[in-house]
Amino acid sequence: MDINLFKQRDENTWEIPATGEMRVPAIIYADRALIEAMDDKVYQQVTNVATLPGIVDYAYAMPDAHWGYGFPIGGVAAFDPDEGGVVSAGGVGFDISCGVRCLHTGLGADDIGLSREALADELFRRVPAGVGSTGRIHLNPAEMDDMLGGGAQWAVKQGYGLPEDLERTEERGCMQGADPVQVSEKARHRQRNEMGTLGSGNHYLEVQCVEQVYDERIAKAFNLHQGDAVVSIHCGSRGLGHQIGTEFLRLMATSASQHGIVLPDRELACAPIKSEIGQSYLGAMRSAINCALANRQIITHLTRQVFNAVFPGTELHLLYDVSHNTCKLESHSTQGETRKLYVHRKGATRAFGPGHAELPAALRDAGQPVLIGGSMGTCSYILAGTSESERRAFSSACHGAGRAMSRRQAKRQWRGRQIVDELKRQGITIRSPSLRGVAEEAPLAYKDVSAVVDAADHAGLARKVARLRPLVCVKG
Repeated sequence: MDINLFKQRDENTWEIPATGEMRVPAIIYADRALIEAMDDKVYQQVTNVATLPGIVDYAYAMPDAHWGYGFPIGGVAAFDPDEGGVVSAGGVGFDISCGVRCLHTGLGADDIGLSREALADELFRRVPAGVGSTGRIHLNPAEMDDMLGGGAQWAVKQGYGLPEDLERTEERGCMQGADPVQVSEKARHRQRNEMGTLGSGNHYLEVQCVEQVYDERIAKAFNLHQGDAVVSIHCGSRGLGHQIGTEFLRLMATSASQHGIVLPDRELACAPIKSEIGQSYLGAMRSAINCALANRQIITHLTRQVFNAVFPGTELHLLYDVSHNTCKLESHSTQGETRKLYVHRKGATRAFGPGHAELPAALRDAGQPVLIGGSMGTCSYILAGTSESERRAFSSACHGAGRAMSRRQAKRQWRGRQIVDELKRQGITIRSPSLRGVAEEAPLAYKDVSAVVDAADHAGLARKVARLRPLVCVKG
């Protein structure tokens, strides 16, 4: 991307002044190398977002930003419902509430040792992964309604996990305002056999080693120590979320003109928050958030069973669970006042700073854990939200490395077996139902996650706490 298109504020902040139909300026957070490597469509999409009704302050893109559907992946924007603000299905994404949760194992990385292959085999056997993967849980219509309304709280009541997990889960495990009535029969049908499954693409279940600690004080609050073994689970709302996104994008696109909305791109389909379609979408989207929270809770339960089978007596405790791909009503300080805004985060992570009332008491002084996933064979990171992030991007940070090339390009360049063998030589055990899927998710098909995290840290979006190295990866 041509840096001459931007007004550089500082080393990691690049502004696009409001011109033409833009209602607000746009900002991309990245260092020079990252922004030069971004595809031109990021510029086009973030400026398109800045034209939407009711947008507040700026349209933002995170350091991992890349081209997406409507919004760039890594896009953040907030809308005021009292100023004609809109909700956009493209601003949330298809994999609604895709997110990451991290679990302490109580083991050291050395304890995994000779049991690594057995652990990988058992995790792969117990946690279904891949396109169309189904699990052992089959929901009838009443159970589906209860799950969509209850999220992880429903899952815990069914015996999947522990009540204390909910305190360490965003929204305490249940997104309020869900309206299962707005979820179509087709979306329900796609999900009825998919609970407790990873799905495909960049989703994974990883056993990781805490390789380096950057901030001892916050790491202590997060109970992280160098050499610890942890587990990260990355997945979302599966077929249900994708179906909701597909259906409402179509509805929003066809109804936009009725609300006087001129779309610079059909993929930016949206509806006024206070409209019937806007409210219907919010009810369905919140149900999908609950689906994702329940899904990760069930996978946590399955993971605990596996660890107890391979390492008897092991107890896995949740550090935190945080979503990407959401739109949430939050209070934010803007233009000298506190306002209730609908914050879209597409491929971006909520990053509340120290003292925020939404955080559990044990984490409040440190700030919210921000879980940044790597790309199969590369490191992941744990960061902490900052107070500065509130001012910089409505308390938001990056969510991962971000793709550097398409899946089709990756398949042309690599073979899955080649990648599995190479990672094995590096001490990383891979299990996947699809070697083609492994090729699509090749580590070098993504940006350098360390560069992305450093840019987020330097920009003040979140503070680096620890780096995690993969040991075992079950890949969708």
